[in-house]
Amino acid sequence: MAAVTVPGSRQATGVGALARKEALWFYVLISPWIAGFILFSGGPTIASAYLSLTHNDPVNWPPTWVGLLNYDVMFRDRLFWKSLQVTTYYTVLSVPLSVGFATFLALILNEKLPGMAAWRTIYYLPSIVTGVPVALMWNWIFQPQFGLVNGLLYDLGVPSSMLPKWLSDPPWAVPTFVIMSLWQFGGPMLIYLASIQGVPTQLYESAQLDGASKLRQIWHITLPSISPVIFFNGILAIISSFQVFTNAFVITQGGPNYATYFMVFMIYQNAFTYISNMGYADALAWVLFIIMLAFTAMAFRLQRHWVFYEAVVR
Repeated sequence: MAAVTVPGSRQATGVGALARKEALWFYVLISPWIAGFILFSGGPTIASAYLSLTHNDPVNWPPTWVGLLNYDVMFRDRLFWKSLQVTTYYTVLSVPLSVGFATFLALILNEKLPGMAAWRTIYYLPSIVTGVPVALMWNWIFQPQFGLVNGLLYDLGVPSSMLPKWLSDPPWAVPTFVIMSLWQFGGPMLIYLASIQGVPTQLYESAQLDGASKLRQIWHITLPSISPVIFFNGILAIISSFQVFTNAFVITQGGPNYATYFMVFMIYQNAFTYISNMGYADALAWVLFIIMLAFTAMAFRLQRHWVFYEAVVR
């Protein structure tokens, strides 16, 4: 028979003291994270909300309260709408392609073939290298005159007059950035691969007995089974797509003709190039946060139509 703890008894008092001690040690152990969050995330976030309502010139401290003037100036700023257009265009192009490309590679690497472990390692390696070296590499690859891509196209018979100018041509600039973003498929690919390997094999065996082809098994079993993981990586891809900066800063500086003038690059320019506009940069950052929140909320509303969870009956 299980023991019964009587409220108010010595045993109950001991259990309560132990629970309080565990709670105390819990907060003691996570206190470095709490302190780091307040100092480096929560605190600056709250401060930026206040500073977005000021004229913040670091040379002439303290900031001057201007209310909603920064937001009024923003919505009248032609460059703001241009940066929003460029960033949204990039997001619409890059998110489906990055999610689909990583899923496709995970499906291929899930096949039981000789040397597959080595191929998985090779395909993951590009995600380890990021930042400025990768940007410089892509700049050389897409160089219009002597770049690797145009050299291959010329060898395949494409006339030199028809070769794309890639990052030097405004219509090609954002699609080129999208191609460059596919380089970072390693992390999502591994997550997809793990989720694919977690699909029950009984489902595939039943489908084979019914005569379903490999493609039909993927479409009707694999993809619905891993749809929560696809949704998760899709949200991460949306958030990442609104934070493009390194390639625009290193390669194009927002050009040509503002074709790669992403919102984060605009925030950087107003915060650190035009120092007197620090308050305006804070306002831009908050509008970017709200836009990312809106895209994420829209994704959550749409996920009910295509994401399947085991415990949910539709």
